[in-house]
Amino acid sequence: MKIAIAGKGGVGKTFIAGTLACMYAAKGLKTIAIDADTSPNLALMLGMSPEDTSRILPIAENQNLIDEKTKTDFPGVFKLSYTVDDIVSSQAVSTPCGVKLLVMGMIRAMGTGCACPAHNLIRTLMSHLIVERNEVLIMDMEAGVEHLGRGTAKNVDILLIITDAHQASLLTAGRITDLAKPSGIPNIAYVANRVTSPEVENRIRESARQHNVSILAHIPYDQDILTSGMIGKSVTTEIEYKAVAAVRTLAEILEQNFLSG
Repeated sequence: MKIAIAGKGGVGKTFIAGTLACMYAAKGLKTIAIDADTSPNLALMLGMSPEDTSRILPIAENQNLIDEKTKTDFPGVFKLSYTVDDIVSSQAVSTPCGVKLLVMGMIRAMGTGCACPAHNLIRTLMSHLIVERNEVLIMDMEAGVEHLGRGTAKNVDILLIITDAHQASLLTAGRITDLAKPSGIPNIAYVANRVTSPEVENRIRESARQHNVSILAHIPYDQDILTSGMIGKSVTTEIEYKAVAAVRTLAEILEQNFLSG
């Protein structure tokens, strides 16, 4: 089962991605989480400390790995075809909730030469994981719509677009939907987050209707989530929290519909 999670920054996509990943790992499913956001915070949601998080070397900044996979004997020329089977075992970080985490990182081109090899390695890695591996794969995508132009999510089983009722969030969700539909992603759905009232729910439902997508789950606004975030507490196992309970229901829906075998 391969799930990509997208949305405007600040709508709660990392909370939902991390909670889903930990729930599947707790069930004994082999689970890989990919933090593809240029401002990565998924490690914290998966229970890692800020100190341990700071020691993670993102794929895009691992020059030795990039050179090993893409370098040739000719300046300015790099490999387009290579194996990436070993990257999960060698580069994935174990997290407290049992999820294996890969951090893609930000590709910095200024002052570091051509960024093409790093771009190519990340595309190849993500395509390999999405197409060939049999684990539960959850991708926390870059905020906004830029990632869709790079095709990193095109082979997933479902694209979940997280949105709240704010106008900017709904506009971004609509743009992501419109860009994703021609890509061939077989399933696209909204997840309504931070729902506080029927009016809020109706506003998100109307936006989904305009873009001809369904709403797969409604996650209530939960002050406990905000409070936990302020003190740096991971909430993925706090099943008594209203929002976490709603994500558990979402996890069951996804498992029933997309987990084979």
